[in-house]
Amino acid sequence: MSLQTSLSFIFFLLVGFATASNSTVDPFTDPKHDPNNPLRYIASNVPTAIAFTIFLCIAIYMTFATVKWGARYMLAMTIGAYTFTLGFAFRFALHSNPDSRGIYIGEDLLIVLSPCAFIAAEYVLLGRMAGHLGQGKYLPISPRRITLFFVLSDVSTFLIQAAGGTLTISKNLNTAVAGGHIFQAGLILQAISFLFFTAMFTYWVLIVRAKEPETWNRDAAYPWYRDWRTLAKAQFISCIGVLIRSGYRVAELSEGYVGHLATTEGFFYALDTLPLLIAVGVYVPFWPGHFIPDVKKAGRNGDDVPLRNIGP
Repeated sequence: MSLQTSLSFIFFLLVGFATASNSTVDPFTDPKHDPNNPLRYIASNVPTAIAFTIFLCIAIYMTFATVKWGARYMLAMTIGAYTFTLGFAFRFALHSNPDSRGIYIGEDLLIVLSPCAFIAAEYVLLGRMAGHLGQGKYLPISPRRITLFFVLSDVSTFLIQAAGGTLTISKNLNTAVAGGHIFQAGLILQAISFLFFTAMFTYWVLIVRAKEPETWNRDAAYPWYRDWRTLAKAQFISCIGVLIRSGYRVAELSEGYVGHLATTEGFFYALDTLPLLIAVGVYVPFWPGHFIPDVKKAGRNGDDVPLRNIGP
């Protein structure tokens, strides 16, 4: 969590020291061919306002839900929702100052890197779910260790992307190009890691269904919105949203910063913002604290043993 906070602070420093604008002409005349406009279009305020409002509401709700129902293990996603929202605040400013180097740095890094926190929460949630059900034996490694393994992977790819992202703003062309390649490598590694995680998560759910009918049906007496299987389905939907966004970002960078995907605002909202909205928003009606309590008890194998099941 401190890493996310520290990076946000670095973003503000970058914005503060960056040049406000390099353009000597009207940036609104021909943004598509403006070399000082990194987006190559004027960011629209209406979709920005919608995204800003929705993600802010989600972040506030998650804060409230954590206090009321628990699930502190989802804190990474809550923090990520706030920093992602902050990225759209920068986008508001970018609408009026499309050639601002500093504003673009803040907008781009916050929006591109904040989903790393969403991904970290997915990793933690699977470990908690498997441990709570006492079915960690069907995972390649124990729930606690699998959380540590994937979170370390997420932090590593996060740092690679952060390093590449800071190099891309260099005025030296070779350095900027190298930074772009490093950033893309971080995204690709992150996508591969999360794809493997999603496949493993799907396999775990299917194997529990096939071999552990008692565990599979343990919440059958509760309403569907308090059934752990509902949470598993919600997480699967969330993972698909993250994978769509990851695929988009990899494809976008493969075209370059002035490619069709990068310079078309519609793709940004359809393939980045919307999938992430689904990935995070699905936990609003299905907050993990309703299904998995914070209180836990260590078992003989270091897995969590369920103490109780939260009913309606």
